Amino acid sequence: MKDHILRATAANGAVRLFVADTRQTVQQAFEYHKTSPVMSAALGRALTIVAIMGSMLKSEKDMVTIQIKGDGPGGGLTVTSNSASEVKGYVNEPVVDIPLKPNGKLDVQAALGFGTLTVIKDMGLKEPYVGNIPLVSGEIAEDMTYYFAKSEQTPSAVALGVLVDRDYSIKAAGGFVIQMMPEADDEIITFLEEKLKNIEPVTAMLEKGMTTADILNELVGGFEPKILDKIPVEYVCGCSKEKVEKALIAIGKKEIAKIIEEDGKATLHCHFCNKDYEFNKDELERLLLL
Repeated sequence: MKDHILRATAANGAVRLFVADTRQTVQQAFEYHKTSPVMSAALGRALTIVAIMGSMLKSEKDMVTIQIKGDGPGGGLTVTSNSASEVKGYVNEPVVDIPLKPNGKLDVQAALGFGTLTVIKDMGLKEPYVGNIPLVSGEIAEDMTYYFAKSEQTPSAVALGVLVDRDYSIKAAGGFVIQMMPEADDEIITFLEEKLKNIEPVTAMLEKGMTTADILNELVGGFEPKILDKIPVEYVCGCSKEKVEKALIAIGKKEIAKIIEEDGKATLHCHFCNKDYEFNKDELERLLLL
């Protein structure tokens, strides 16, 4: 089944939920960036939550970006999504080798360290919305839970997971977000708090073949969940030589002339898909005539 997000409500709209299966998207990111397991986990979790946040956007042209800057060996990461949940991203250091946690899990917190998480929403206004929080755990799900409560005043539960296989490929990836609407009563809140204490990790559920609908039912089956839509998720870089050329033109003719004189060529790198674009002397001289 292709990667997707189920958007749903439960308890007559008192709860809204997003359940995502993102294995293929995270696998694509791994193939682009050749990440070590712990950085695959960090990037995969971030791509999953930014895809879910992309599905929350209202307008076609809206974009959401999450940046994490930490003092750990991984340095940080950047992920972005449009309203169609087409995502892309990169980590500052793709290969980080650190010990597993005592429980045998990948130690994303140790890889990222402590620092800040920034959410940037570009919704076509004069200035984008920017929300900044300190990293409270570095495990990403807990940090996003804190972000939703602090910056968007929406009580939320966030679960994110990436399971890396022995050959470093992605065995399972996904997550969910549960958000309480103002009409959520104490009974619903107490039930969900207890449920989340005891529920299996999202990757364990996906690995044993549970679908996003199964996970939704596991979370709120007793509260009449209603699936609103199923949103495809895909890794889409969208870079091209034409777009990179525009970036080159933007630096100005003086800088282009300097590149011609000093190097005779230019190489521009796309961080999102690791592709290099070469511009030879003739191509650079043509840009000076534009």
